Formats: sequence, C-alpha cells, structure tokens
Amino acid sequence: MKMTYIITTLGCRVNQSESESIARQLQREGWRPAALDSGSAHLHIINTCTVTGKAAMQARGAIRSAIRSTPDALILVTGCFAQTETEAAAAIHGVHYVVGQSWKHRIPEIIGQNSRPPSKPVIRCPSMKKEREFSLFPLEDLPDSGDPARSEPGRSRPTLKIQDGCDAFCTYCIVPYARGRSRSMPMAEVMNGLRGLKAAGYHEGVLSGIHLGCYGRDLDPARSLFSLLCRIRERPPIDRIRLSSIEPHELTHEIIETVAASPLFCRHFHIPLQSGNDEILRRMGRPYTRKYFNDLVISVRERIEDAAIGTDVLVGFPGESDAAFDHTLQLLKSLPITYLHVFPFSPRKGTPASRFSDQIPPGTIKKRCKELRELGRRKKLEFWREQQGRIAEVIIEERKDFASHPLKGISSNYIPVLIDGKNYFKNFLAKVRLDEVKENDFMTGIILE
Repeated sequence: MKMTYIITTLGCRVNQSESESIARQLQREGWRPAALDSGSAHLHIINTCTVTGKAAMQARGAIRSAIRSTPDALILVTGCFAQTETEAAAAIHGVHYVVGQSWKHRIPEIIGQNSRPPSKPVIRCPSMKKEREFSLFPLEDLPDSGDPARSEPGRSRPTLKIQDGCDAFCTYCIVPYARGRSRSMPMAEVMNGLRGLKAAGYHEGVLSGIHLGCYGRDLDPARSLFSLLCRIRERPPIDRIRLSSIEPHELTHEIIETVAASPLFCRHFHIPLQSGNDEILRRMGRPYTRKYFNDLVISVRERIEDAAIGTDVLVGFPGESDAAFDHTLQLLKSLPITYLHVFPFSPRKGTPASRFSDQIPPGTIKKRCKELRELGRRKKLEFWREQQGRIAEVIIEERKDFASHPLKGISSNYIPVLIDGKNYFKNFLAKVRLDEVKENDFMTGIILE
C-alpha cells in the first residue's frame, strides 16, 4: 500500500515553492497525495509562517486543525514557526516531528519508512545563525503539468526559489532569525530549474526569494539579479518570467529597463513600501525615503505604461501618529499603485520594535487597515478599467464551471481574467482582449488566437 501525505502551506511564495519541492521528493520516494477532504493520510505536513503575531497564531491553529482532521497521520511541523518557536510547536499534543529550515529539504529522510508515531517529538531545528549554504531541493523532479486537456490540481505558474534568508534586520521583522542570512541558488541551477519547468509543460516561472534583490551577492564570483535577468534574456529557458517582491532600493533602473524591453518578463512589480512617513521608515530600519519610493513608482509607470505595481503596507508601527499614517495614505492615493497588501503591526518577540514603548492601540490599527484596504480595492478597480479593450497575454490557470466564461487565467500584468474559450485548456498561453470589469473579482476577456 502506498503511503499518502497532505501538505498545508501558510505564508509566502517561498513557502509555496518549498512545499511543492517537498511534495516532489515524497512522490519520488513512492508517496502519493491524499485527498484533502478524505480525513485520512499517513503524513500531514504543516509548512508554517510566523512573519506577524497573527501568522504565528494561524500556524498554531493550522497545526491543531491538521491533528483533528487527520487523527491517524504523522504530524510534521516545518517552516518559520517551527524554526523560531520550536518548543511551542513540539509542545502541541499530537505533533510528532518539528523540522527547521535547514532540514526542510530532508523530510523524506527524516520520516524514512516510519508509519508509527515516535514516543516523543523528533526535533531537527539547528540555529540558522551560521547557515551559509543555499538548501537546494533536487531539480530533477520538477512538476509535470500533466495532460493539458485535463483540469487537474496544481499551480500553472510554479515558483522557483532562487534566494533564501535576509540581511536587512528591519526592526519589526523576525524573518532573518527564521531564515538566516542571504543565500543564493547558483545561476546555472536557476537556468536548469527554469528549463525543467518548460520541459514539464509550463509557460511561466516565478522567481522568488525572501530578499530577492540580494540575489547573487554571496556567490563566487558575485552576481546580481540584473545579471541573472540578462542571462535569462540571452537564452530564454521558458516563455515568461515573473518576479516576486523586490525592495525599492534594489529595483534598479537596469532591471526596469530589462523588463520594459522584453515581453519575456511580466509587466508586474511588487515593491514593499511599509510606511509613507520618513520618521517611521527610519525607525523601521528601511533604507529609503518617501520621495525615493514616490519617484520609483512614477518611473516604473512612465517606462511601462501597463505595469501592475503592488505594494505592502505595515500599519500601526510604534510611534505612527495620525499625521504619520496620513502621510502614508496620501502618498498611496497620489501614486499609480495597482493593489495593496495591508498588514497590521504585531510585536514579534526578539525584535527591537517589540520593545518600543509607543505602541498603537489595536482599535486604531484596525480602523487604519480598513481604510487602506478600501483604498486598495478602489485602486485595483481603477487599474483594471484602464486596461479595458487592451490585448493581454494570459496563461490559462484552470477551467471553471461557468457556461459563458469557462476558463480562468492571469495576465502578464497580474489581472485575473475569465475567458470564453471552450477548446482551450490549462497551461495554454493566449492572446486575450480584456473586456469588462466584474466588480473586485476579475475581468472578462475574449481569446483572439
């Protein structure tokens, strides 16, 4: 009988990429995925996040939910919560394994052929302080997109983690303690990984990292994200490349020009702001100013007219007065931002900001978050309406049950599109005329070829 597994993933694209890699490793060892609603599996992995206090709480909730939903499974907790709150994870009754970041790629080895729970939790969580090697998941087992005529589960735009860790140590952030210092995948391995995605039937690969703009600085000889994009442009290993989040001071003029000059690169940038007030940015440890961010966003949109520009905002950082919050609000109102990811500040034990005395009341934070999220909704609709009638390159991600628009896809500039095209299937790359805006959920489109 084949052993079955379930993976529950919380948090960022890097976690998503690592969960996909863990799944491929398990399948190579003879495991097979269990149905999520079956209530039965031999192994349930919870890949956790802990970037905020809420994320840590959600991690605990997801672990307990996994124990309830798959009571006969081995329960393995990994990810950032496992790394930073190892004892708390191991103390949850029903947890059998706690695996830190540097052992995440060795989960099949840790589990082995065990089908019975150990007598006490097995912990593999060495400190990340001295970790300097990029943990390379095997690339020979890349995902197979399957028969394009079938709507099977799985991502149509797989993520390739090319960088891990962070050297920034922002005063509110636990991530450097959870992930260690910045480490990069060798450039040759990046190219191999993207070629593998193409060979498996995918058209788009998403380059991701914890601090993507630091890519290559630790390599010998040193490289950069720009030099990697130049290598990809010279010999494209896949049809389309999307970049995940890049810090403002690391989104260089050269990178913007490279994206603008080639349809190979998606017209989409995610540039974290966190605050539009210079004093708050300074207290956060963010190495740029309000004006720098303003000028950067304007330059991106001037160079790439239809670019989607998303951003992150951290609301309620200690000392954020009404005036400081208004600086953020007015900056975002004035800029051609496409969408907002809004996060309430919550103190993370061990970070400098957790010890700041001028904490903001939860009620004030909640009110400010609501105001920014409403602004984000309006910004997104405004951008979508600007795109009506334009031609976009769309990857079909899944088939829907709707009679009029049975396909769902995503454009190069990050617009979800429902499409009328019954003879097209998942992973198809199509030219689409963007048609109508349907409130805050999607646009409709018509396939032109």
